[in-house]
Amino acid sequence: MEKKCNSNNNRKKKKRTSSSSSSSSCCLSLINSLDDGCLMHVFSFLSPIPDRYNTALVCHRWHYLACHPRLWLRVDRSVKDLSEPGVFPNVELAVTAARPGDTILIAAGGSHLASNVQIRKPLCLIGGGEIPDETTLLCSRGSDSALEFLSTCKLSNLTVKAELGCCLLHRSGRLTIDSCILQCETNPLDFLSYAIMSTARVQEALSPTNGDAVSVARTRIEGGVKAVLSSGDLALQRVRVICARSSVYFWFDVDQQR
Repeated sequence: MEKKCNSNNNRKKKKRTSSSSSSSSCCLSLINSLDDGCLMHVFSFLSPIPDRYNTALVCHRWHYLACHPRLWLRVDRSVKDLSEPGVFPNVELAVTAARPGDTILIAAGGSHLASNVQIRKPLCLIGGGEIPDETTLLCSRGSDSALEFLSTCKLSNLTVKAELGCCLLHRSGRLTIDSCILQCETNPLDFLSYAIMSTARVQEALSPTNGDAVSVARTRIEGGVKAVLSSGDLALQRVRVICARSSVYFWFDVDQQR
């Protein structure tokens, strides 16, 4: 009796595994029946990191579609063929070529020069490394900031370094900074350095959810006289800090007071 029960259980398990594998292969074959345009449109709804990045590992076709310039632009200093679509040697050229809503993937390794780069359209800038330390934007001395934001944007998985001035200058729009490192270099004029500076003014016609604001999450801030300076109407709110062994991580908002 026990042998019969065991054999029956094994048969049931085999049926389950075979049915699950057949259903997964069926789903994969169904989605692969879509043409390139439809499948690329599906990929556009995925978050760039890690979901869209992981889809590129499935097969050659998915890699081609997930890395297509229509879905994101790439910044790579080592690129030699400048005629390759969607690939640029520096951040400024990529920002200029980008369309509203584009994602710019900045290659890991080395430092990318970024000085007073104005962003006037909704964009998402993401570091291509596994951790923020692997992708660095370096602001040259004498520049006001590395990046200047005049639209709703997101920064993720990046290190931004500035010697003087500020790492990020927020003029308008809703800026989200997630899992980044903002470093103000140590020097005798440290009192002039800020990780984030906001000059945004409260616009009465806009609702609080659509107004100008800065949101910071899981971000290390090092050096400078202050983590954030607001010379406009926005105020620092909802501050949380976690102290790790070698780093301090910040969560806070710079928003209009309610």
